[in-house]
Amino acid sequence: RPAAPLLLPASAEVRLCGVTFAYGPHSAPVVAGLDLRVPEGEHLAVVGPSGAGKSTLAALISGLLRPDAGEALVGGVPAASLDPSARVLIPQEAYVFRGTLRENLTYLRPGAGARELEEAAAALGAEDLVRAAGGYDAPLDPAALSAGGRQLVALVRAYLSPARLVVLDEATAHLDPAAEARVERAFARRGGTLVVVAHRITSARRAGRVLLMDGPDVRSGSHDELVRTAPLYADLVGHWQPEPVS
Repeated sequence: RPAAPLLLPASAEVRLCGVTFAYGPHSAPVVAGLDLRVPEGEHLAVVGPSGAGKSTLAALISGLLRPDAGEALVGGVPAASLDPSARVLIPQEAYVFRGTLRENLTYLRPGAGARELEEAAAALGAEDLVRAAGGYDAPLDPAALSAGGRQLVALVRAYLSPARLVVLDEATAHLDPAAEARVERAFARRGGTLVVVAHRITSARRAGRVLLMDGPDVRSGSHDELVRTAPLYADLVGHWQPEPVS
């Protein structure tokens, strides 16, 4: 059968309605009956212990996984049917390919001009990376980049893309806290909807709302609300490396 057409959503609102997902018919659900609404323009941080379903949620929102039950929608369109230009997901292990730095950065927006490239690099703090690479038209060897350098290339690529929904799944884990703060603030100012699987407590504090995942037990609220009302969140905060709020 011909493939179903990919669709452009009316907005970047994320809505999950009774979403359940398990990795196999005999596995316990990682996500169970989840209802979630992320209005367009919101900055949501997702936190929880290892194995709580954070990356699974990121993949469901991005359409890389399909729910076993319920619906995952972006702007009213099933996430799995989204046109790729509508959303971008950056995982922890960022993909960089052989070619020029310009080709890597503009892969999702080939028509980006010199000014747009420079503004994106400045917004995300990638000017040093550009200089070290030898400029935008220098050939790029992915193996020669640090893990943080590869993440920065992927982040600038996502920033330049036309996507109104950006999902960062620990995509700043190899950056230092100051660089991470700069990246997250740049994406928040960029507009659209931002979902961040948090790597540090400061990511949760910067978000407008925090989603706490622990398998089927899911709560949301501000950082301060969850510290007071959710023992698991307070425990996570206590075990995170303390950092000053930047």
